[in-house]
Parts: sequence; structure tokens; C-alpha cells
Amino acid sequence: MTSMTSTDGQVPPPANPPTSPSSAPSTAQPGARPAASPRATAEGAPPFLLAPFDGRTWRAYGFLWLALLLAPFALAYALFTVSFMAGVAVTVVGLFVAGGVLLGARGWASVYRRMAVRYLGVEIAEPAPRQPRKGFWRRLGGMLGDATAWRGLLYMVVTFPLAIASFVVSTVFLVVALGGMTHWFWSRWLPLQQAGDGTWHRGASFGTDWFVDTPARQLLLAAAGLILFYLWPQVQSLFVGLFRLLAVGLLSPTRASLRVAYAERARAVTVEDADERLRRIERDLHDGTQAHLVAVAMQIGEARELLRDGADESELASVLETAHSSTKDTLAELRELARGIRPPALDAGLSVALETLAARAALPVRVHAVGLEGADLPPSVTAISYFAVAELVANATKHARATGVDVVAGVEPVADAATGAAVRALVLRVHDDGVGGAAVRAPDASGRGSGLAGLTDRLSGVDGTLRVVSPAGGPTVITVTIPLPAPGTRR
Repeated sequence: MTSMTSTDGQVPPPANPPTSPSSAPSTAQPGARPAASPRATAEGAPPFLLAPFDGRTWRAYGFLWLALLLAPFALAYALFTVSFMAGVAVTVVGLFVAGGVLLGARGWASVYRRMAVRYLGVEIAEPAPRQPRKGFWRRLGGMLGDATAWRGLLYMVVTFPLAIASFVVSTVFLVVALGGMTHWFWSRWLPLQQAGDGTWHRGASFGTDWFVDTPARQLLLAAAGLILFYLWPQVQSLFVGLFRLLAVGLLSPTRASLRVAYAERARAVTVEDADERLRRIERDLHDGTQAHLVAVAMQIGEARELLRDGADESELASVLETAHSSTKDTLAELRELARGIRPPALDAGLSVALETLAARAALPVRVHAVGLEGADLPPSVTAISYFAVAELVANATKHARATGVDVVAGVEPVADAATGAAVRALVLRVHDDGVGGAAVRAPDASGRGSGLAGLTDRLSGVDGTLRVVSPAGGPTVITVTIPLPAPGTRR
């Protein structure tokens, strides 16, 4: 068991760094924070020469079909909702019914959101589920003021003319292009037409005297159709881009709603974690320390009786020695319990606490700490960082069958997920040479999940994230990132 701190500004790389390009990292976010902002990412555009034959182009065309089919019904629902709400505004009971109709727009928004994800390759976070409020007027206000439902209604109204225009323009481009390329084949079945000079022609006409009925003109029309065929995906992409923008802007959750949902989830996790920790302390005190103290009291009572009865010195000394040994064991257990609540080493800083943790670990742990001395870390960040590393080291010992662990800790600039701006963050990388296969698994129906999922929830209390790279066969690298407040401020 070794501990090493680097102070020259260079972070030594962990032994056996992961080299498998096939191991995709996974980033665990809090459950109620599906995305840091309502931005969405779309698939890259297909190459120009392959665009007319690319599956993404045809999926987008299928989306326009579905949008056109749904548009009249969606518009009718939106107009009915607004007019019905205006008509029953004079009655409170009617407003409750209108509020229920309004909340139905959430279902429409969900349908459009899934269409955008499936056919347009857009990733949009799900809005936070609606939480019914307590109280008559608060519940009514929550129904009528549901922002997600109103934004869904706005999407249904705005996309009605867009659905018609996009489908018509895209279909006209496609049909004209295909018709031009195949005119040489099907024009033989067209009826004869008489030109102004009295001659008869069979084929498409442009004006009154220009007919496509010669090989040169057929080739020219086929070339024009081919050009339109390649322009069709580009024209269609303009309308599809508008649908993407509207879906992202109106169907995704707002940043404020994400922050509220995330704060509620973080608060719930913090309360649950504190309650679980109190229960564990109570259980340890009751089952361990209290039992030892009862044994010490009984041994002292036995010694008192021996002393009163005039027993020989050796028997009395044996009982007192047992009581003394039990007292020392109880004190050691109390110290261990207190260390689990908050290790005293944290008072000397995170770097010293990690070194102490490494010295007490069951396998060799090497600590590389850079720039932590003057980082001015908040106590909450220091404590949760220590316990996060302790849990990851324990996981490497119990499950990964690792022979060594490297812990790299430092303050680094990272990009903020919401704004993209660089912010200071405490970054902890725990690398082990075990068997790999670690993953963040959400609790199943029985409530059992991976320890990493619980750690992710606890990190949410300080806006922290967990990133896991653990291919089968190892090694495993787990990165904990905790944003830090601006210098001079505290959490």
C-alpha cells in the first residue's frame, strides 16, 4: 500500500491506460436531468452524391407525410382547446375540464417528439413529468399554466402551414425529377397533340410549339430531371431543418424546468442519503458499540462483586483485563464510526485525506494530486470527493479483482454543459487494472442497482457527473467531475 503525491505540476499517467477504441464511455447524469440544456443534436447530412439514396433522406420524407396527416387533427385540437377554454372561463368546473383538455397537448407533443427522434435523427430530452399540486386553486393553476402543454399547442399551430408547404414542395420536386428522368419511357402513351404549324407530336410540351419528342430533347429532359433529383434532398432539408428547430425550441424542456427538476431530484437524493446514513449509524451503534458497552458494564459489575467477596487478586485482574480490552475495542470502533461520518484527515485537505485513504486500502493505491493545496475547495465538495474515491476503491477491491489503483486528482477547466463556457472543476480519475465491465445500472423492479448509480445520485447534490470507461477485460477508468464555485464564493 503506497501513496505518492506529485507536486511538480505533472500528472503521471496511470499504468496500463485504456487503449480499446471500441469501449464507448458512458456518462451518468442525474435521473431528473436528462440534458443540461434543451439543445438537440441531429445526424450529419449525407454526402451530396448519395443524398437521394440515403435512408435519412427518405426517413425525413416519411416524416413530412406523417406531419401532413397529423397537421389537420392537431390544428383542430389546438383551436378547440383555446375556444373551449374561452367558452367555459366563466365556470370553475368548466376550467377544470378545459385544463384536462389542455394537458392532452402533452400527449400530442410526445408524439411529435418521438417522430422527430425517429425520423429526423434529433435527440430531445423528455420534459419533467407534471407534478399535481395540493389545494383546489393551486391544482387548477397548475393545469391551466402548464408550460409544456402550451408550448405543445403552439407547435401544433405553427407547424400546420409548414407541414403543407414542405410536403407539397418536396413532393413536387421529387415527382417532377422522377418524371423528367423517365419521360423517354412513358411518353409513348401520351395522347397526340397538334402544334401551331399543324404537325402532330407525342410528349411533354413546353409552350404551344416545343415538344419533347426527339432523342436530343429526351436526353436534355432526363438531365434536367437528374439535376432536380439531386436538388430534392437539399430543398427538403431546408423544411426539415425548420421542423428540427421548432421541435427543439417548443418540444424540449426549458433550461429553467430542467434546473428545477434537477434541484428537486438532488434534494430528494440528499435527504434519502442523509436518512440512510443516520440509519446506518444508528444500526452500528445499536448492534456494535452498545453491545460492547453493555459487556464492559457487566465485566465491571463482576469485578465489583469479586472485590466485595474478597476474591483472589489473579481472578480480579483477569476480569479487569477483559473489561479494559473490551473498552479499547469499543473506542476503536467508535473512532472507525466517526471516521465514516467525516474523516479527521479532511481537515488537512483533500490531498492528505486521499493519502490516508490510500494507506488504509486493502490493495496498492497510488495518489497523484496536483494543485489541490490552494484550490479552496468547499467542505461539501471535499467530503463527497473523498467518499466517492473511497467507494470506487472499494469497488475495485471487491468486484474488479484489481491488483492496483491509481487516483489522479486536480482542478481543471471544463466546459459547462449548459453554456459551453469554461468553468473550474475538481476532476477525479480512478483507474484500476481489473476485469472491467463496470456500468451505471439503474435500480430494477426489486430496487437493486449498481453502486455507481447510487454514487451518481449522491454526486447530483453538488452538480457532479460520473463518466465510466470500462471495456470487458479492463482496465476501468472512472472520472468524477464536480464544478467549483467562483473564487471567493461558497456553495
